[in-house]
Amino acid sequence: MFLRKMRRRKDGKVHTYWALVESVRTARGPRQRVVAHLGELSAGRRVGFERLGKELERRDGAGQLVLYGENPVPEWVRVDASRVQVERVRSFGQVWLLWEEWRLLGLEDFFRQQLRVGKEQIGWGDLLAYRVVAQVAAPSSELAVVERFVGSTALADLLGIDEERIDDNRLLRLLDQVLPLRSALGAHLRQRYGELFREDFELLLYDMTSTFFEGECPKNPQAQRGYSRDHRPDCKQVTIALVVSQRGLPLFYEVFDGNRADVTTVEEVVEAMEQRYGKAQRIWVMDRGMVSEENLEWLRQRGAQYLVGTPKGTLRKFEKLLLEQDWKEAEAGIEVKLCRHPQGVSADTFVLCRSRARMEKEKAILERFLERVEAGLHKIARTLEQGTLKDSGKAERRIGRLLGKNTRAERHFEVELKSTEAGPRLTWQRRPVQDQWAQHSQGCYLLRTNLTSHSPEQLWKTYIQLTQVEAAFRTTKSELGLRPVSHQKEERVQAHIFICFLGLVVWKSLELRLAEHGLANSPRKVLEEFAKWKSMDVLLPTDTGHQLRLRLVSQPEEALGILLREMSLKAPKRFRPEPDRFNRQNVVETSA
Repeated sequence: MFLRKMRRRKDGKVHTYWALVESVRTARGPRQRVVAHLGELSAGRRVGFERLGKELERRDGAGQLVLYGENPVPEWVRVDASRVQVERVRSFGQVWLLWEEWRLLGLEDFFRQQLRVGKEQIGWGDLLAYRVVAQVAAPSSELAVVERFVGSTALADLLGIDEERIDDNRLLRLLDQVLPLRSALGAHLRQRYGELFREDFELLLYDMTSTFFEGECPKNPQAQRGYSRDHRPDCKQVTIALVVSQRGLPLFYEVFDGNRADVTTVEEVVEAMEQRYGKAQRIWVMDRGMVSEENLEWLRQRGAQYLVGTPKGTLRKFEKLLLEQDWKEAEAGIEVKLCRHPQGVSADTFVLCRSRARMEKEKAILERFLERVEAGLHKIARTLEQGTLKDSGKAERRIGRLLGKNTRAERHFEVELKSTEAGPRLTWQRRPVQDQWAQHSQGCYLLRTNLTSHSPEQLWKTYIQLTQVEAAFRTTKSELGLRPVSHQKEERVQAHIFICFLGLVVWKSLELRLAEHGLANSPRKVLEEFAKWKSMDVLLPTDTGHQLRLRLVSQPEEALGILLREMSLKAPKRFRPEPDRFNRQNVVETSA
């Protein structure tokens, strides 16, 4: 045993720490493990700990742990039951389930082959698995992973790595290693999705979102202020394009500048998908934010098929068709019908859609805005009548601010500020024509496509699958810690998004497998149930003076046992690691 000096920079200062280290034999050769972290030591205390290490080293094995592969373990031993102890209780079930999903997707072998292997104590592939599982289990930054996740779960034992060698600097360096693998990952995922879920990828769902930063990010050119889906216009952001399959399996993403308009990303995303997956007549389903005549013409020239939403203003041109009674029911509360452009300016087919639930929602939202404007106008009128507000200019500005905050209702009012002998007076009235249009257009929206062999019911059901992309965005933000981004450098930001994308891959795969087994479609609830499952070390003092350490897994509770049976998973009772995968402190296998 010997003392090792370790330095760490914190708050601009270099701090020196000491640790007591011993050399151990493993199947992979000699390794060093930390016996105890000692903190900052004076010269005198260092001498004392050096003597303690030498004294412990001279002892004839009394009190030492018998490790895997070092000494033969007898089949039967006598144990002092009064001194049996339980140590190292860790959360096991949650990380085990996520790690199994990682392996099922073939990501363990893929990243081990793709990432270079050097003299590092922990391979980059294993470290990436650790980081992604941690992001899904408990979304947090690299520093928080080290402070809260390392040492509290059995993930390091499952991966066969030394958790004491995981630090935030190592995790940050990992981000620099993984980003170049995005292209190769896409081909792997497509193949594995096809094997596991029989997905054909002929229908692609494409949408955009954004995520914001903490800080100004002066060295990141992509960090810009733009339209924030997170309602944080005060923060810089990046925008993210995501492409998923018909069942919501993530296939591709791209990161753009924070002020990039959605409509300008279509050509870049489609070309990138064709480069990775080949050019084919796939059906692209996109929201109205990506629609422009130039984009649709570009897609037609490439032989691509599309089904897209249209801007709200386009619906006004179909007002006469809205009033006709030739609707077909796509499902309860949803009516659709095919039509051509009334002015004949497009060869595309249009699908008029009318939703009862959406109608009620829009009606309630509009009514709320109308009531808000009415109340505001009444308040301004009272102040004018009472004489507390006499300046016409100030009154006009107050009216402008009120209407500006309630733009949905602004066009429904005709407001007039009159000058009288008693001072300015405010009058207003509803616009009946506008109210009539709002009434029969509520709950209606318009789709556009160049598909010719689909019924309106089929087209609506296809378009509504865009909710899969929206669900993926909600998952990455609320469940996988996509926002806010704590990194500042452009490459680190993109790598953070890559980690979240991998987390989404694992999450969605688990979600679909749960659905196939008829279980809850909320992976978080299942993970919370699995988190109750623990691992532990049981120390058995023997009559020979040694201690046997068995790393065991607790017996699953009844609810968890039902989940394991339904998912066709076999509950492990103890760790059985491959000897060459462990760097240190493995488990004794006995028949006791």
